[in-house]
Amino acid sequence: MAKADNIVLMAAKNGVVEIIEKFLKVFPAVIHDRSAEMKNILILAAENRHPNVYNLLINKNILTETTFLRVDLNDNNVLHVAATYKKDRPWPIPGVALQMQWEIKWFEFVKASIPAGITFRRNQAGETPEEVFSKTHEDLMKEGRDWLIKTSESCSVVAALIAGVAFATSAAIPGGTLDTSGKPIFETQPAFQVFSISSLLALCFSVTALVMFLAIITSRFQEKDFDTNLPVKLLLGFSSLFVSIAAMLVCFCTGHFFMIGDKLKYAAYPVYALTCFPVSIFAAAQFPLYIDLLRLLSRIPLNI
Repeated sequence: MAKADNIVLMAAKNGVVEIIEKFLKVFPAVIHDRSAEMKNILILAAENRHPNVYNLLINKNILTETTFLRVDLNDNNVLHVAATYKKDRPWPIPGVALQMQWEIKWFEFVKASIPAGITFRRNQAGETPEEVFSKTHEDLMKEGRDWLIKTSESCSVVAALIAGVAFATSAAIPGGTLDTSGKPIFETQPAFQVFSISSLLALCFSVTALVMFLAIITSRFQEKDFDTNLPVKLLLGFSSLFVSIAAMLVCFCTGHFFMIGDKLKYAAYPVYALTCFPVSIFAAAQFPLYIDLLRLLSRIPLNI
């Protein structure tokens, strides 16, 4: 059985769910096996950030309170190791701030799955899991703060430029107005309606994006802020920025339809494409991060 025990512990350490599941069906007692450092399967799964293994174990209905109370050589329980951050075990997600968010999600998930009394137990160093989390995540939180500030500053510059252009555009009327009634000359044309709506959308969403990014820059950057507050602000900022960029490009193209003749309209399309290219490059560079934000806000650690 010694060899089998080693295989199970290695599987828990490396996140191989299939091996653990097969052994639990045949030898349920392997749940109590411990490594040379006195770590059981549950501690190894939590320490190495394997939500699939951890979820399998807690849903098997074979864990007793004694299993949760097990500690390693340093008196660290399962929540202590879940609270410990090590750079050699990062989550497979981009962005330091998002790493911090996922660390909080993982800690809270493990905390919710164990008996309440364990959360206040201390290890040999006299530290509770909460204290271990704060201590080991200091550098990650600082790096996340710097990353958020840098990202928000670069995006706020773009949002401010779009807001300035959108404000000037929304106040201008293509073709002027009629002397008799003061109404726009191109009021009846569909392109004018598109121009008016897109300029207003560009202004509103660019200002919204600017406010969101400024809110991130002026944030207090506490631990709890990285869980939902800051990621939601970043998501809203990116969403508003992308909408304002799209609206500004639509406004630009429709505005030029009034100034060129019918013969030049199709020839102007390549010019529009070249003009939109620099802004599109910026949007494309930030879009993968935006997609990751959407996934992170809708996923829990079990779905990694």
